[in-house]
Amino acid sequence: MADEAKAKGNAAFSAGDYATAIRHFSDAIALSPTNHVLYSNRSAAYASLQNYSDALTDAKKTVELKPDWSKGYSRLGAAHLGLSQYDDAISDYKNGLEIDPNNEPLKSGLADAQKALAAASRPRSSAASPFGDAFSGPEMWTRLTADPVTRAYLQQPDFLKMMQDIQKDPNNLNLHLKDQRVMHAIGVLLNVKIQTSPPTDADMPDSPSPSPSERKRAAEAEPSKQPEPEPEPEPMDLSEEKRSAKQVKAEALKEKEAGNAAYKKKDFDTAIQHYTKALELDDEDISYLTNRAAVYLEMGKYEECIKDCEKAVERGRELRSDYKMIARALTRKGSALVKMAKCSKDYDPAIEAFQKALTEHRNPDTLKKLNEAEKAKKDLEQQEDFDPQVADEEREKGNEFFKQQKYPEAVRHYTESLRRNPKDPRAYSNRAACYTKLGAMPEGLKDAEKCIELDPTFVKGYTRKGAVQYFMREYDKALETYREGLKYDANNQELLDGIKTCIQQINKASRGDLSPEELKERQV
Repeated sequence: MADEAKAKGNAAFSAGDYATAIRHFSDAIALSPTNHVLYSNRSAAYASLQNYSDALTDAKKTVELKPDWSKGYSRLGAAHLGLSQYDDAISDYKNGLEIDPNNEPLKSGLADAQKALAAASRPRSSAASPFGDAFSGPEMWTRLTADPVTRAYLQQPDFLKMMQDIQKDPNNLNLHLKDQRVMHAIGVLLNVKIQTSPPTDADMPDSPSPSPSERKRAAEAEPSKQPEPEPEPEPMDLSEEKRSAKQVKAEALKEKEAGNAAYKKKDFDTAIQHYTKALELDDEDISYLTNRAAVYLEMGKYEECIKDCEKAVERGRELRSDYKMIARALTRKGSALVKMAKCSKDYDPAIEAFQKALTEHRNPDTLKKLNEAEKAKKDLEQQEDFDPQVADEEREKGNEFFKQQKYPEAVRHYTESLRRNPKDPRAYSNRAACYTKLGAMPEGLKDAEKCIELDPTFVKGYTRKGAVQYFMREYDKALETYREGLKYDANNQELLDGIKTCIQQINKASRGDLSPEELKERQV
């Protein structure tokens, strides 16, 4: 269904997996080729990959389908801006504002386009800020949104205001360099890795020292007979406290190492004891929780694993731990939920956990687990939904709509038929015919080939495939397909007629008898 494919595309987009989002939006478009929102969403995904040419094509299609929808002009403007076509971008944003004068994204886009045009028109100053270009235009927000860490920061009003101030005047950057979030954002925008210390460390200096005024007051409080007052006791006490804390952390790390060694030996009970001891000593390192969760996962104690993972996420957010550690906890939780799944719906919380993990940190292993969970859910859905009788009923409904030339409705029923019985070549054949009528040739070809794959003796599959190839002006391939079908039905009139028309087109081209219109079509 188009809505299902769209939802998957939205989820992939939110996770920053723009290539997968494009694939799902394309699937949705094949099912609902007149839905302007789908083209708009795919345009945004292309723009996020900085593929502005394809983003522009989809944006134009969006406006063509829904010329009174302001967001279409926002997509057009963003694509033109990405291609450095500033005049066109300004025109797009203005056209959108004529429809929706109070639309803030359009106003912001127009301001960015006008600023970019002005910057492109004036000569560069040698004294310009080296970061000026990094903070200019909408590409700054695109880059920050694409990174999972800065995407989370953008939800924080103070960070958003700082970035807006810097974009207005890059010289304001000097005012915010102490903020670790800004430093991370600079790294994202310049595509460099900047080492930043955790916020908690930045708030707690290692060796606090008294200010000059404090030292003066302390000296005045000392007896006058002591020219060299003794050092104040507070720093000594704090140092002792820090030494003690450091020792405790070191003991916790030893327990963790012992737990790791036991885990490698598959001595899971001993590993649990060591990780638990480490947690008792130091509850500010969530790796002890995620490691214990990994042991519970191996032991098949999935409920305990999930509890540790959820606690690690909660505690990690309190401590502002590394986002990779939080992502690891969410991934482990997803793995445990997959192990517990007994029906297709049980995969939903696992898929959600993997998606959340990807928003924290884009890890290939997590993405692989997400794809596997989605596939397992789909396979189970097919098993649960398998009902040949309902499949036949849906196919017949599709046939009725096809006869009425209501092809999108027919596609929906054929798709439902295939959901109920994915091994029926007739439904693939019929849906291929619908796609051909709708001009969705790649989808039609895919269904025809699937039809032949399921039943190589089903002649309709060859007529469908040959028809698609013919409309795609691949006459040699169509001829080969029709001849292949004749092996199973030598007297099939559709196949014979297909061969005849293909040979006519091939001969026409070889004689140079093509009209200017036909020649132009073949050159496209």
